[in-house]
Amino acid sequence: MQEADGFSVLITGGGSGLGAGIAQYMADKGARVTISGRRVEKLEEVAAQIGPACAICVGDVANAGDRAHMIDTAVAHGGGLQGLANVAGNMLRGPITELDPDEVLDLMNTNVVAGMALTGLATPHLEKQGGSVLFIGSVHTRRAFPGASPYAATKGAVETLSQVLAAELGPKGIRVNCLLPGAVPTEINVRAGLASSDAENRARLQSMTAEHPLGRIGTPQDIAEAADYLMRAEWTTGTSVVVDGGLALGVTHK
Repeated sequence: MQEADGFSVLITGGGSGLGAGIAQYMADKGARVTISGRRVEKLEEVAAQIGPACAICVGDVANAGDRAHMIDTAVAHGGGLQGLANVAGNMLRGPITELDPDEVLDLMNTNVVAGMALTGLATPHLEKQGGSVLFIGSVHTRRAFPGASPYAATKGAVETLSQVLAAELGPKGIRVNCLLPGAVPTEINVRAGLASSDAENRARLQSMTAEHPLGRIGTPQDIAEAADYLMRAEWTTGTSVVVDGGLALGVTHK
């Protein structure tokens, strides 16, 4: 494993949920983390909890200028760049008969294209120290949930993308992997209108507990542990790791 102490990593979507959890976990191990997102108050809240090891960069991953600024900020804060975690993303759901193609394309741009472009910008820095890229997929590629076709399509694309980039960037010493989380309460479901509040969102996911052989839904910490491994493991690339408490197995325990 690459040393955690001083490991410089850029985490998009770091103002809440999985991104914030990964940032806190890696910083606790000694990493120099840079978090990005669109809401300055959320980023500042996470940075205040982490301390001086965390820098923030306000911006939208779908904006080319903002992406360049994210890379520059992370390189300056960490004295280089060893890791990129493409965590930022949105959710869109609905019956296939009612989907707006423009909204689907916007989702594809945020969830797939933005991460591709950011990885391209990060590559010259990552290859200097044998770095890594992490994409966030989803259990949606392992288990079909009706009405989730737009989101599932973007996550399927990300998973395949990570394999292609692992083959492409391996000769540069860059590892690329994909982490597939299961049911973890984050703001993405609230933003998508699946719940009206964090409390309702948690209750909605808690109702799926019986579908998890391990008897509970997940936490950002569960995801962060796997993310840290995939970011720093030196002989792991082109793989997809499912962290879902067994949800993808499709069993229900009464």
